[in-house]
Amino acid sequence: MIPRLSLTSLALALAALLTTGCLFSKKSSGPKENPAIAGSVEENFKVRWIDKRAAELTAQGKSADAARTQAADEFGQRYLFNAPPQKK
Repeated sequence: MIPRLSLTSLALALAALLTTGCLFSKKSSGPKENPAIAGSVEENFKVRWIDKRAAELTAQGKSADAARTQAADEFGQRYLFNAPPQKK
């Protein structure tokens, strides 16, 4: 006959293994970034920044086309979204 203590210990150990989930899974520490959402946010930021800057330049007396072109150039110099990632 199996001693009562070892049967209880076995039952507790089995319960602990079953209720804690998989002990061998490697979960990431944070949520995964969705590239479609990141791209959408970046594009939205770019459009809004260029619109705002073009409005500022137009208020300073530039033509609408020249202001938009200058704003797009300034955005490209300030924020390097379109540049390939730099290797270190």
